[in-house]
Amino acid sequence: MTLPARAGEILLLHNPRCSKSRALKAALEARGVAFAERLYLDEPLSLAELKDLHRRLGGDARALLRKDEPELAAAGLGATSGDGALLAALARFPKLLERPVLVNGPRAALGRPAPEDALRIL
Repeated sequence: MTLPARAGEILLLHNPRCSKSRALKAALEARGVAFAERLYLDEPLSLAELKDLHRRLGGDARALLRKDEPELAAAGLGATSGDGALLAALARFPKLLERPVLVNGPRAALGRPAPEDALRIL
């Protein structure tokens, strides 16, 4: 599965163990929104997909990173790490991806701090 290309093609990058991810999924279902679901821990995003997602989110690679995961240290990232290093680490360690992420064609949004924040791109 690749990231959707056209508006109206909606993809939820989802981790069912995450309460915010479950809340966004429930909000989409309650609104009757048709969407595809990708369990990104089971089907990690490629580096090319992460670069595309980075662009769709407005170019802030640090916003894509979960800051409290042990994999962050294993990835060798620091305060001065650039976007390329951050995206490469996300490709190697999918658990580092902040969640949930909603993609609607050329746009994407994080469901943080509140899952409803992502609904603005519908």
